[in-house]
Amino acid sequence: MKVLMDPDPSQVYRPDDSKNKEDFRNYTSGPLQDRVYTTYKLMHTHQTVDFVRKKHEEFGGFSYKKMTVMEAVDLLDEVVDESDPDVDFPNSFHAFQAAEGIRKAHPDKDWFHLVGLLHDLGKILIIAGEPQWSVVGDTYPVGCCPQKSVVFWDSTFQDNPDTKDPRYCTEYGMYEPHCGLENVLMSWGHDEYMYRMMKFNKFSLPPEAFYMIRFHSFYPWHTGGDYRHLCSPHDLSMLPWVQEFNKFDLYTKSEDLPDVSKLRPYYQGLIDKYCHGVLCW
Repeated sequence: MKVLMDPDPSQVYRPDDSKNKEDFRNYTSGPLQDRVYTTYKLMHTHQTVDFVRKKHEEFGGFSYKKMTVMEAVDLLDEVVDESDPDVDFPNSFHAFQAAEGIRKAHPDKDWFHLVGLLHDLGKILIIAGEPQWSVVGDTYPVGCCPQKSVVFWDSTFQDNPDTKDPRYCTEYGMYEPHCGLENVLMSWGHDEYMYRMMKFNKFSLPPEAFYMIRFHSFYPWHTGGDYRHLCSPHDLSMLPWVQEFNKFDLYTKSEDLPDVSKLRPYYQGLIDKYCHGVLCW
């Protein structure tokens, strides 16, 4: 199935015509730059193989809270992503912005609309007390050398002990060539948490949805073109879906906030279809 479209479907829904594509993900200047850099410096210092494995154990039982998906969406009212140079408003609005962008461009794929709403729900880890550097921001594999498309790669990893460990400080590190991303240990954050939460609660979404959730913040891969040496053919077949989702995750960000009260009934219907009831988080 062909996923990518021409012309760019992001033109259909982009609410801020004054902002060009090049203006998004600006990590060199802007009013939020200091906050963003500090978050990535902490992330790239502390995200190690041991740290990620401990987080899998800590949160893998999904015993933090029991609630519905819409209750989790409401919790995002309290979350502002400190790694994001493009927005300074609660994540709940961005969830609906992304979902509505997808809905306009892909009206026949209701599961895809729901992915837009779900994709950042893992950021409830911030409400649980986790520091932002272990929840938000671009993800990347741990256990091997960071590649050049990782944000601030040349100035933020020097204090990470894995960069001096011979097991992890080479291009492949602890991995085999083309081992597949399912066998790669990604930096810990809201992507990996939400992917595992969806599997644990048996969401009845297609495989493409799980892939989008798990790797939507893996910008060094889906946008930077790096880490192909770890990918399997299956990863590359899923890449266009992740790239299609990325258009809506990125270009729907705007201070023009949606009227959430009018959108909730439609998305509640999708929740009831694919992931209903009280869930384990």
